[in-house]
Amino acid sequence: MKLLLNTSTALAIAIAFTQTATAAKPDKKGGDKAPPTPEEAFKKLDKDSDGSVTLDEFKASGHGKKDPAKAEEIYKKIDKDSNGKVTLEEFKAHGPKPGKKGAPEAPKADAPKPEAK
Repeated sequence: MKLLLNTSTALAIAIAFTQTATAAKPDKKGGDKAPPTPEEAFKKLDKDSDGSVTLDEFKASGHGKKDPAKAEEIYKKIDKDSNGKVTLEEFKAHGPKPGKKGAPEAPKADAPKPEAK
């Protein structure tokens, strides 16, 4: 009987420690962490902190490393004045694409329009 009680107690303690350790570990992808604000994302891209992001800085990001050609294409769309530097304003104006996590959904073309009151 003592052996059963000791074994049960040890098992309960082990489960409690395992659950606590698992809950304390953040998820590899950030878990419940909210996506960064445009300002935070821009600051992370702006490696030299000069207030603008160059094509090289943009390509050095995670997405740029995966597909440099696609990164360059996106960069050119963001750089509205084509001066080779993306400002925070240009970056924020580009914004997240509809349908992506954290982005507002685009209205569908065949969706009924709200009636005026």
